[in-house]
Amino acid sequence: MNTVLSAKPPSWFRITAVILLVWNGFGVFQYLMFSLASPQQLAMQVEDEAIYNFIATVPSWVTGAFAIAVFAGLVGSTALIARKMWARSMFILSLAGVLVQHFWTLALSDYLAVAGPMAAISPIIVITVAAFEIWMAHKGIKRGWLR
Repeated sequence: MNTVLSAKPPSWFRITAVILLVWNGFGVFQYLMFSLASPQQLAMQVEDEAIYNFIATVPSWVTGAFAIAVFAGLVGSTALIARKMWARSMFILSLAGVLVQHFWTLALSDYLAVAGPMAAISPIIVITVAAFEIWMAHKGIKRGWLR
């Protein structure tokens, strides 16, 4: 049933939106640390030489997908808090970036051979959260919480 229950979102929705803002803010922080670090700074942060070599050879199109994913997620989270329905579009764009990035990470690179099979957990969590963000925005639109 597609009924508008309330123009004001419930507190769980607002709290979740703030948590998603923090999540996406952390993603932007990670992107900036990754993309702005010099090779020397990166080497100091990554102790395993094989993982360092992997990170140092990430293609620019994957880094671009990473940027799209985190910045669209941050804008989408901000829009969700501001109760704007275009948050869903930003989250869809974010998920697209996440899928491109992690398709390369999990399917086209040797990341799992370098880091081990447990390294797949983080990309799976990121994909799941990105899909959840779309669901949140869709629910907000459907319930009339976003305009």
